[in-house]
Amino acid sequence: MVTTAPDSALDIRKIIHIDMDAFYASVEQRDNPALRGRPVIVGGSPNGRGVVAACSYEARKFGIHSAMPSSEAGRRCPHAEFVRARFNVYQDVSKQIHAVFREFSNLVEPLSLDEAYLDVTDSTLLNGSAIRIAQEIRSIILQRTGLNASAGVSYNKFLAKIASDVNKPNGLFTILPADGEAFVATLPIGKFYGVGKATETRMHELGITTGADLRTWSLAELAAEFGKSAQYYYNVARGIDHRPVRSSRTRKSIGSETTFGENLTDTTDMLDVLERLADRVCNELITKDLRASTVTIKVRFANFDTYTRSHSHAGGFIDAAILKRILPFLLRRALQTRKHASVRLLGVSLSNLSSADELVQQQLELPLEL
Repeated sequence: MVTTAPDSALDIRKIIHIDMDAFYASVEQRDNPALRGRPVIVGGSPNGRGVVAACSYEARKFGIHSAMPSSEAGRRCPHAEFVRARFNVYQDVSKQIHAVFREFSNLVEPLSLDEAYLDVTDSTLLNGSAIRIAQEIRSIILQRTGLNASAGVSYNKFLAKIASDVNKPNGLFTILPADGEAFVATLPIGKFYGVGKATETRMHELGITTGADLRTWSLAELAAEFGKSAQYYYNVARGIDHRPVRSSRTRKSIGSETTFGENLTDTTDMLDVLERLADRVCNELITKDLRASTVTIKVRFANFDTYTRSHSHAGGFIDAAILKRILPFLLRRALQTRKHASVRLLGVSLSNLSSADELVQQQLELPLEL
């Protein structure tokens, strides 16, 4: 395979992605020494209908993850410590963290309370070294908040975000321009930012399991299978991502729905459709570089009665992973008055879409009950 360098000066940037490690849970462990080293779950009670807002790395060893029903988390880890979320505290800590970001760049794009992109291409700090800047940011955050952050450094947003996960927790990883395409080639397709479970399954069916496999597909072939997401997949398979780091953006809304030739009566089939729709709207989120705070499903029954059910998530919806964990609950709520549901239309929409800066301001205390 011939290695191609990034295709324009636009791609030779210095992008840092900072992501706090288990943010909510780490704040709780910081503020309560008795919780340190123990599995901590932030969210609803294991005896109620709440969900997991966040969990510590000790809890993740038991397969616990955000948006999981708290009751299921309690079964998986009976000795876990359940703590109610304190979003006012998390927001205060977030302000400290984002203040650090702004000390190093005016181009800061928050993704949530605890995560952001920084463009330091033109920075003269620390001799213009993005790696040293990332190290310094992590050090200052630890000093001021007592919390660990992981960082990814690369020449575009796609690779910087992936890089920040490589050495988590409390790590840093760099992908240089000369190494970007080779790194992507070995990356499992499920690790691609913007590829949800349904899309991953479809790609596997098509023989696409790694970035190298994806790169063999032409833009026309990808468009035939994946529609308007094709250009994004085509570019990132080559280590290319032209999206700039933006500090503000215009609010938008995104949705997708489908009407069936034959009504659906099986909830498993309904969930399959909702997951495909979720992939579609989340791919549009990524290509438009937006953030969402609320998901809504629409269910239209055979008699044309239409129900909508919504849920707001404190961390926001950026890709399909968290969104898909919410869908079964929303569907169950929509169907709860129908013992023998016959459904003719399903839809998924994302609202409260906003600029990255606005999302940080919106992340106040939100209900954890579904």
